[in-house]
Amino acid sequence: MGFKEFVQKLEVDHEPGLTNTQLFLNNDDLLPVPEFKRAWKAWNFGAFWLADSFNINTWMIVSSMITAGLSWWQAWICVWIGYGIVGPFLVANARPGAIFHITFPAVARTSFGLFGSLWCTFNRAAMACIWYGVQAWIGGSCVKTMLRSMWLSVENIPNGLPESSGTNTRDFVCFFLFWLISLPALYPEMHKIRHLFTAKAIFAPTAGIIFFVWSIVKAKGVGPIIHQPGRLHGSDLAWQMVIAIMSCVSNMATLITNAPDFASRAHKPKDAVWPQIIGIPLGFSMVSFLGIIVSSSSTVIYGEPVWNPIDLLGKLLDGHPSGATRFGVWFISASFILAQLGTNIAANSVSAGCDLTALFPRFINIRRGGYVAALVGLVMCPWNLLKDSNSFTSYLSAYSVFLSSIAGVMISEYWFVRRGHYRVADLYHTGRDGWYWYTFGINWRAYAAYISGILINVVGFAGA
Repeated sequence: MGFKEFVQKLEVDHEPGLTNTQLFLNNDDLLPVPEFKRAWKAWNFGAFWLADSFNINTWMIVSSMITAGLSWWQAWICVWIGYGIVGPFLVANARPGAIFHITFPAVARTSFGLFGSLWCTFNRAAMACIWYGVQAWIGGSCVKTMLRSMWLSVENIPNGLPESSGTNTRDFVCFFLFWLISLPALYPEMHKIRHLFTAKAIFAPTAGIIFFVWSIVKAKGVGPIIHQPGRLHGSDLAWQMVIAIMSCVSNMATLITNAPDFASRAHKPKDAVWPQIIGIPLGFSMVSFLGIIVSSSSTVIYGEPVWNPIDLLGKLLDGHPSGATRFGVWFISASFILAQLGTNIAANSVSAGCDLTALFPRFINIRRGGYVAALVGLVMCPWNLLKDSNSFTSYLSAYSVFLSSIAGVMISEYWFVRRGHYRVADLYHTGRDGWYWYTFGINWRAYAAYISGILINVVGFAGA
């Protein structure tokens, strides 16, 4: 087999006889979604957001508000405001996907140009790959807790890694196990994975409610929990609430940006509107309330706030836990594994797959791109981003600076410049008369707006 034949074997399916330029602009996953794949109905979007809101990351964000000094009700107000802001922006960016059934990379071409959009897709692909590793590391902590509930000796696995690695053998093995069991879930096509979110929407909330009730019982009622005062006042309180609100917005930065990916599978455009506007603030606020009470209960039970719910769950296994305690921890941690798996697919593997498809359409489709994201997530040492709540929230803020500017340009282009009008055929050819050719395939006006959005945040970003 010659080199040319080998390269052809690596190519994804495409129409024969296409030029190199045509191969660079389209493949089956970049073209508008065919009608038989538009299977996401309103209840699928509702189940998706109920499922997606229930993940460890959501709990960690709201728990970090408690450890930062907010009272339970102050933190919950921040959650409602933050996710209430997110809903309309996400629906606004999802609209072209729902109307024209195209994914983020194609929508980005309308704003930034056929070739100018490549930086945006690379930017989001890189961040999605990194975030895949972060979520997988959190999933690995769930695996560790689940295994420990079965065999308490897991806690005493000897460490064979040097201190400079930043982790240990036990934690890395659990991370690798979660990474490994995630691989089969990356294989199904996008219109089929909605069933995973339906299952997650059943098991994950059940586990969260059990954890919620369990924490209240351990704290001897909800009274001692809700009567804990906040530790901040005046301007310190105001700025901390701003930080908390922005942490919620930052948590959704990638989902706002890649909103067209899932909306492109909508059965009808209206299916991607109200289930998202209502479902996002409602779902995330309800889950955050559970997280607030659970995190606040740790102060009552253990004398100090525990910002990571998995660490709090692990504390239940300290000493000599009963069989019932071990089974309860096993069920909750197993459900959290499913929650993390669904979140990683929704926010990271799908978005990375769509982006890498646009960057290398001749060789990568959404499925292959998801596996690339998994490989990058394995090697990028995600544990360094989760050492404490401060580094975690700083990463979230930095993460959102770049993606929010991309989403802002896309929303402005669709609603105010194009006013909802696209010429879809022009997204897949380089004709000089095409709407999206701009200046040699780059819309410099969009980049001026994009850079302006980043510059506003540079000072705070550098300080963090």
